[in-house]
Amino acid sequence: MELPRRIRGDELLAPGAMIKMRARMRTHALAHDLTSVIAYAFDHRTRVLPFIYADMQIAPAGVRAMGSILAEAGFTKTRIVMQQWNRNFDPEKMRLDGRVPDIFMVSSMHLHASECDRLIQQACKIDPDKRPLIIAGGPRINYEPWQVFSADPDHPWGADVAVTGEEYILLSMLDILLSMRAKNESMRSVFIRARDSGALDGMPGLVYSRSSTPEGPIEELVDTGIQRLLGNLDELPEPVHGYRLLEPPSRAATLGSHALADNQVSKHTKISTFLMTSGCKFRCSYCPIPAYNQSQYRTKSGKRIADEIGQIAETFGIRVFFGADDNFFNSTERTVEIAEALARKAATGRPYSEVRMGTEVTVHDTLRMREHLPLIRKAGIGALWIGVEDLTATLIKKAQDKDKTLEAFRLLRENGILPMPMMMHHDSQPLVTWKSNYGLINQVRALRKAGATSMQVLMLTPAPGSKWYEGTYTSGMAFKKVGDREVEPHITDGNYVVASQHPRPWIKQLNLLAAYTYFYNPLRFLFTLFVSKTNIPHINTDPRTEEEIENASWLMNGAVRVALKTVTHFLDAGIQVWGMAGLFNTYRRTASWVLKLYGGKIERFDQAPISEIPMRGVKGQRALHALPGQELSTFGPVPDAKPREVAEVVQSS
Repeated sequence: MELPRRIRGDELLAPGAMIKMRARMRTHALAHDLTSVIAYAFDHRTRVLPFIYADMQIAPAGVRAMGSILAEAGFTKTRIVMQQWNRNFDPEKMRLDGRVPDIFMVSSMHLHASECDRLIQQACKIDPDKRPLIIAGGPRINYEPWQVFSADPDHPWGADVAVTGEEYILLSMLDILLSMRAKNESMRSVFIRARDSGALDGMPGLVYSRSSTPEGPIEELVDTGIQRLLGNLDELPEPVHGYRLLEPPSRAATLGSHALADNQVSKHTKISTFLMTSGCKFRCSYCPIPAYNQSQYRTKSGKRIADEIGQIAETFGIRVFFGADDNFFNSTERTVEIAEALARKAATGRPYSEVRMGTEVTVHDTLRMREHLPLIRKAGIGALWIGVEDLTATLIKKAQDKDKTLEAFRLLRENGILPMPMMMHHDSQPLVTWKSNYGLINQVRALRKAGATSMQVLMLTPAPGSKWYEGTYTSGMAFKKVGDREVEPHITDGNYVVASQHPRPWIKQLNLLAAYTYFYNPLRFLFTLFVSKTNIPHINTDPRTEEEIENASWLMNGAVRVALKTVTHFLDAGIQVWGMAGLFNTYRRTASWVLKLYGGKIERFDQAPISEIPMRGVKGQRALHALPGQELSTFGPVPDAKPREVAEVVQSS
């Protein structure tokens, strides 16, 4: 079920609200010596195609954004722990600045839910008088916040609060807490006071628990509503701060004495993900993005984006960037403004001329942007991940078909941009068809012939927050258990068949493996050594300025050109090697699931999973983050008045 939309005209924060809030937090930082640890939950069982290897080379933008906003506000005693690098990290043993942190935050995607829950449970083992304020956030919590609260009365664990929104929601909550905090009072103590008095109820974007006893079973969840979004993304702090908070890779369960040094960052994170735009015009039934964004399209300015890239490249030496865009080509005007700013910087020489970028777009918008593609390439964008989904538009219709898709691929390659298709397999699609492009292999072959150098093929799965989510459960499509194996979160990433009406779902699983094997294999690797898909015009552009080229010797210029052409020619072969290595790991992890699907009895859901803990809104109404059928809480009285001092804090915030 999609998230409800706020009243039209009330979706966005007032202009300048984030800047004012950051200023307030800097005032708080002078009076409060806080330490914070932010953990990115990561389940290593998810390491399969198409993200394997890249997943270890990226410090996710979400946790860095939270770290950046705390550090920029003056709370510099903050550390970001990524489980990709620190899989043995134990929150129960963490110490920062010689003490248990005041705040412990966990960010998680749905497929990393097991590790997210483990981290929270370990933090809950800390003595109550020393326990930090536990905050959960991230994509998983945005749509299903109840999942980080235990419904087991014999094992009562959970976050103190779930943040179902972005940076502003976190800062606003901390603003209220720090305005109420007594000298030397723990952050968890002041949170409990604020929660019980209703001081947090005027801040949409939170879900918190209540119970009869401080450490007893959770008896209800209170949902403060749907967040207001930051409209002008330029109001966010610079991302360079977050990189200076990264915990160095380690096998230890504890934290190191220092964060990762600037000159060590690029050794561990080769790719920088960063936010340029947010939102998409399309309303695909399987996608939760438009509803989350309240049908708004939000962007940063071109100058701001160029400045961020320059800071990261110069400070840390990172040269590869990936835009965390939902659809970068969504708005022609905004895309051109960003591309022009980046192209102007690229013309100035290093480091901008050495930067290579990628992001996500759609077929429809690529065709619409055809006249601007040369500018896009000059801006440093050398690869675009395209949501093709289904070449024949049988499953998903986004104004695309075979001819339009192949035309988009041709335009990109002519302008030196590599097309990277993202596909979806579905029940009615066969593996191969004759004299049509309906079959999965047929589509993969057509896209490879058109110039695709990488391929992503996933099975349709229930996506929390999407239109299709509830229906996949009520229709009996979603699997609950296969044989003796439960459908765990780490296999819900589209690489495993966990929702299907096909009489032989194991065939669908084999089809995914067959498609990847057709695209990545030794024969194709050998062929790419002679005929490369990456050897296209403009892709091997010399990163030096014209002045540098003129001043260089003819021998140096010749060597540079040979090196660029060599790298360009063998890039396709290198991607094949990466794909085959990733495919080996994918076979290893999914083989047992194929056998389960083949011989095991499939138990299916008949309704979408809902919170086992009753939920309500702040005034006793239905919780906006709850799914249909959710039990409405009747626990305790609903606070109908706030103490004078608390009401003033909420109003001023």
